[in-house]
Amino acid sequence: MQKRFPTSSSSYGAGWSANRRIAIVAAVVAVLLAIATAVAWLSGGKNGRQAPDPAAPAPASSTSSAPATPKPAAGSGSVPHPPRIAEPVAYAKAAAQMLWSYDTRTTSRDQQLGGMQAWMTSETQYADWASVTGQVPDPALWSRMADQDQHATGTVLEAHYPGAFKQALTQDPSAITKAYIYVVTVNGKQQIAWNEGGAGAEERAVTLAVQCRPSHDCALAAIAPSVTQ
Repeated sequence: MQKRFPTSSSSYGAGWSANRRIAIVAAVVAVLLAIATAVAWLSGGKNGRQAPDPAAPAPASSTSSAPATPKPAAGSGSVPHPPRIAEPVAYAKAAAQMLWSYDTRTTSRDQQLGGMQAWMTSETQYADWASVTGQVPDPALWSRMADQDQHATGTVLEAHYPGAFKQALTQDPSAITKAYIYVVTVNGKQQIAWNEGGAGAEERAVTLAVQCRPSHDCALAAIAPSVTQ
């Protein structure tokens, strides 16, 4: 029998703020998809590689086909610094792994938020910070989690462009060139542990909006609605 997690924080990293995400999509659909499905926004980094066609498979290089596990950024506790990746699916994998991982033993709630913000786009018109911060437990719950030394590690199993996103771009290939926002669904697991040997695991799925402009690294803009096909 699966053990129950000590607090409601077991949902940290699952599906959050449905109404907020739906509102985000409505705005992005007008720009990117022009049909009633998924999108949200993100921002660029500093690399000189061209963003790929979203209908094409991810390159089979070690830096773009597997989640990156960089070292934590200074002052962000256990939250890793965003990797320098210019391929949308690879960046979405790394971002999902970051979102599903936390360690209250070494990281305060403010550090968690600060570390997550470093992954966000600097293009404020495409960034929806609220959709990301909605994943983080409130201060009281984070404190209770810390009292129990609660921590979690995310593992990515697969990631893909949802069919609706690929279909929309097939219908209007030029739509991507306005914001270079790619929709990626990531599936995986989250291992959670706490003091006195407590442990558990849950499946995770999240759809992210990733911005990968030409000559820039990718960045996270928002958590999009769940689109799993």
